[in-house]
Amino acid sequence: LPIWRTDDGREEVCIGSMAELMEGIEKSVAAGFMKENPYKNFRVGDMSAQNYAPSNIDLHRPYVDSIILVSPSGKPMKRETDLIDVWFDSGAMPYAQAHYPFEHKDDLPFPADFIAEGVDQTRGWFFTLHAIATMCFDSVAFRNVISNGLVLDKNGSKMSKRLGNAVNPFEAIEKYGADAVRWYMITNSQPWDNLKFDEAGVDEVRRKFFGTLYNTYSFFALYANVDGFDPKSPKVAYSERPEIDRWIISLLNTLKQQVVAAYEDYDITTAGRLIQDFVCDNVSNWYVRLNRKRFWGGEMNTDKLSAYQTLHEVLVDIAVLSAPIAPFYMDRLYLDLVPDGSESVHYVNMPKSDPAVIDKDLEERMELAQKATSMVLALRRKVSIKVRQPLLKLIIPVISDKVRNQLEQVKQLILSEVNVKEAEFISDTAGIITKKIKPNFKTLGKVYGKQMKEIAAAFGTFDQATISAIQQAEACGREYSVNLPSGSIVLRPGDYEISSEDMPGWLVANDGPLTLALDIEISDELRKEGVARELINRIQNLRKDCGFEVTDKIGVTIFSDSDAKTAIDSALDSFGTYVANQTLAVSVKSAELEEADSSALQVEWEDGTVKAALTIIK
Repeated sequence: LPIWRTDDGREEVCIGSMAELMEGIEKSVAAGFMKENPYKNFRVGDMSAQNYAPSNIDLHRPYVDSIILVSPSGKPMKRETDLIDVWFDSGAMPYAQAHYPFEHKDDLPFPADFIAEGVDQTRGWFFTLHAIATMCFDSVAFRNVISNGLVLDKNGSKMSKRLGNAVNPFEAIEKYGADAVRWYMITNSQPWDNLKFDEAGVDEVRRKFFGTLYNTYSFFALYANVDGFDPKSPKVAYSERPEIDRWIISLLNTLKQQVVAAYEDYDITTAGRLIQDFVCDNVSNWYVRLNRKRFWGGEMNTDKLSAYQTLHEVLVDIAVLSAPIAPFYMDRLYLDLVPDGSESVHYVNMPKSDPAVIDKDLEERMELAQKATSMVLALRRKVSIKVRQPLLKLIIPVISDKVRNQLEQVKQLILSEVNVKEAEFISDTAGIITKKIKPNFKTLGKVYGKQMKEIAAAFGTFDQATISAIQQAEACGREYSVNLPSGSIVLRPGDYEISSEDMPGWLVANDGPLTLALDIEISDELRKEGVARELINRIQNLRKDCGFEVTDKIGVTIFSDSDAKTAIDSALDSFGTYVANQTLAVSVKSAELEEADSSALQVEWEDGTVKAALTIIK
């Protein structure tokens, strides 16, 4: 403490600057209390490192304890040896870092917009910051705070070297990368919650998010370099781009709106999760997958240029939006995408959302397409029918004109994704799909505890028309009212679970208000097409394994025997041209397995293997 007191404690002085201290020492020397000024070489006002060198001045104990000052009445004063709570040192940080009040007296950066520290600082740093700010400035010291929880092991136990469950952060960073560790810790749970640190989760983030983003960029860079794409070329107007481009641009601008709002609200967990879902579910698993053919071969026409410009814009904005969480990876990604842009992604302002390109109806119907696709693919997995095997029909009951119109616009997209020939929309499911409904006792019990027996009995009486009406209300965003003898109740989404019974030869799935039925009967013609698609898959994989260029034209011979030979011959008879076109093959031939020479490559086929020979055709 910079406080000097007389022995009787009646007189004291608090030194507020080096100028005051030097003046007090000179008075003490003059009064005979000190022989000389120990800091005689110190120059007041000189802020150089040399002037403040320990050999020139040291204000720490025990040196400062030898200084005796003079009280107003002429008595000797010694420094107070009691200590103040050391956290008040850190509580003075906002002013000390700016050398206040000797500098920045009129432009002190205070109060802080944001601080972060552990929850254990509630009675330490957080308190002393506010205490000093209140005493000196009648103000809070900070406007926003994130109080970090503790990092525990994956089982929720406190980390300890003794228990052997402590994670060395530097080893984790070395193994997985700083950005993967940061992204995992920020998106896995809110910062104020305790984090159960699991290295498997860090590895999943590295693979699922960073790996997906890297693969998306690699895909873009591969074809952009082949085609000589120039990001500076005149932009294709958004209104002239295909619907799939306008959808991802609309979703990107919605994302920018949400992520920037989350950052500004200091909700970094939500920001990271929004970005991750967008990259994995919408950019990679939907946009890039649906548009691969637009990047393959051919000249740089308007459609291809639109695809390049759209994906480039998406990747650049993702790099900027993600930079606060993954500063190193996103800086590299940004510099690769915009080599003549800013020196660093961290010098770039957050991208602004453009409301003019946001189309909520387009986003809704594409989300409907994604949901329907996911449901059908789940049904295929349920009975182990691969996506490459075409199926005949999909029936979708529609519960409103809006949903019907939205589904009509994305019907072909859904059929293409799930490899089904046709879709039929029906309004009346009687005799086709039987639905069941059961109450969610957990949510309803909180509101209608005393009526639960009556509610359970009422659910048992709901007919198909009532269940459809409940689904229709949910689809329209309305509540559904049920009249009971003890009084009416209101059903909201989450208060019930609707399921459907499978029909013979069909599988049925439900997700909220959306229900669909899939015909799983496979005709001979469908089976042939399925074999043809399997051939395309094997040939494409071999092209990649052989290191062929994406533009190389090839000749293909498939060597097989017995049932495999019969199936492949039948498929090539009907779909040979299709297989050749999809694989850039000049010819696709079938031959007996025994005719294969040593150059033929072995390929897995159903429960066995076949062989294939690929040659480049000049």
